[in-house]
Amino acid sequence: MENKRKNLKKNQIVAFLVTVAIVILVNIIGAYVFTRFDLTSEKRYTLSPTTKEILNDLNDYVYFKVYLEGDFPAGFKKLRRETKEMLDEFRAYSKFIDYEFINPSESTDASERNETYKQLYQAGLNPTDMVVKNRDGSSKQMVIWPGALVSYRNTTEIAIDLLENQIGQSSEQALNASMQNLEFRLIDAVKKVTRLQKPNIAFIEGHGELNEQEVHDIAQTLAQNYNVVRLEIDGKIDALMHRTQDEEREVKAFPSYDAIIIAKPTQPFDERDKFLIDQYIMHGGKVLWMVEPVYATMDSLQSQESTIGIEQDLNLDDMLFKYGVRLNRDLLMDLTCASLPIRTGQVAGQAQLEFFRWYYFPLLQAASEHPMVRNMNSIKSDFVSSMDATTMAMGIEQIPLLKTSSYTKVSGAPVFITLAMLRQAPDKRMFASKGKNVAYLLKGSFPSLYANRIPQEIAEDNGTNFMEESVPTAMIVVSDGDIIRNQIDIKTRKPLPLGFDQFTQNTYANKEFIENAIGYLVEGEGMIDIRSRELKVRLLDTAKIDQERTKWQVINTLVPIALIIALGFVMAFIRKKKYSKK
Repeated sequence: MENKRKNLKKNQIVAFLVTVAIVILVNIIGAYVFTRFDLTSEKRYTLSPTTKEILNDLNDYVYFKVYLEGDFPAGFKKLRRETKEMLDEFRAYSKFIDYEFINPSESTDASERNETYKQLYQAGLNPTDMVVKNRDGSSKQMVIWPGALVSYRNTTEIAIDLLENQIGQSSEQALNASMQNLEFRLIDAVKKVTRLQKPNIAFIEGHGELNEQEVHDIAQTLAQNYNVVRLEIDGKIDALMHRTQDEEREVKAFPSYDAIIIAKPTQPFDERDKFLIDQYIMHGGKVLWMVEPVYATMDSLQSQESTIGIEQDLNLDDMLFKYGVRLNRDLLMDLTCASLPIRTGQVAGQAQLEFFRWYYFPLLQAASEHPMVRNMNSIKSDFVSSMDATTMAMGIEQIPLLKTSSYTKVSGAPVFITLAMLRQAPDKRMFASKGKNVAYLLKGSFPSLYANRIPQEIAEDNGTNFMEESVPTAMIVVSDGDIIRNQIDIKTRKPLPLGFDQFTQNTYANKEFIENAIGYLVEGEGMIDIRSRELKVRLLDTAKIDQERTKWQVINTLVPIALIIALGFVMAFIRKKKYSKK
């Protein structure tokens, strides 16, 4: 009996020493080999490779001042916690990430608080005013600053909003979207604040493209990350390119803009402008084309009940066909569409509006799992045409991005468009076409439209820098120019946010698509992959919480105690039974 007890004690000591040795060994290995484990189903705490690369490349401190400290409602507390956890993840991969959480409403002095608010607003942060209800039924007004100021080397400072607040969204939807986009928001801020120079973007004009007012919102949004200009090519050889001489006095040409945007031209391109755009692409330039092969607008229906959609010759068909797509001379009608407000009467001097589904406003959806459109909401289009990938573009990768629904009708131009269809139920048999592609990403080495078409002396001219095939580059072609056009407020005549429909109060994903498209063309797939990531935010039912609060408090308090007591009885019974036999 004595020997058994000694052996048992010896085994316990050995087991203890082995456990201690394993713990010490794991800690020693952990000091030299860095790894993290993420057991969540959607890999919530796993940073993307692009984020890790940006963090690993830091060589000086990036400092976050996050203004999410204070007594907030539950949703903002969760946003604060998620933000802190994400910054901790950043800091795990780079020692140059540091942060602090600040309560801008901490001061009890109203004048001091207001001065703090003023400074934050001037720095670029936007407040959120909330009325919070207490349990006793009373309410109080709160001012929350859900944003951060990010600085680099104690000099450069930029402001970022952590709250995705879109018109028409509920507070829960906004918080959900905010938490999904945290990694993108924070790492994008790191990239911006450490970037030495902004990329250059140009809106091409001179061919009847959308004016400044019509693209005001997206231009202002892009200006936060890029240098944005409006440019008329006008046949000038240096409009899109700049040239330098090397040591051997050889002239080399480089794109002056990282990307150009051609937004809904309505006049034909002459051959000189086409040649300059073609050579801009050959030298690595990127293009976002938004071109309509059929001309139709709602303006014509303001004063009459019907109009005609007619073919539009922009002299770009041969160019786009050569690059890999064909725009078809048709208009698409879709049962999955946006609504059109129609004035049906007037009461007490106020116009009475009724909303009808307008089949010429298809709501577009992702046509592939490409990061640019993955997890994206519907995109509103106006009078969109179908397009096909051509088989002539050898070596060009053709990726469909957007398409209509499976209830589509194709009408070849000329198309008779009438408001009379609103008074009739649609014949669903006529909407039998499957989803039609309306946007493509093309990437690879493109053949020049002008290969073997220009005089030999021009092709060999050192100053022309003519190329018959491009370096690897990319372009995006969309068969609807209105995707990038923002509405104008009918009362104030000021531009509205892109994607917001002032009549239905819906916000569509047009702005997100354009931002993703330009981001992809200029910066590649990495940042877009982060932006399109989907994380499930499991929101609590607040009504159920209030109703069952006491029950769950009792369960959470008493059940653990009862389990421990029960476990104690079980262990005592086992020990008694074990030693009573001996």
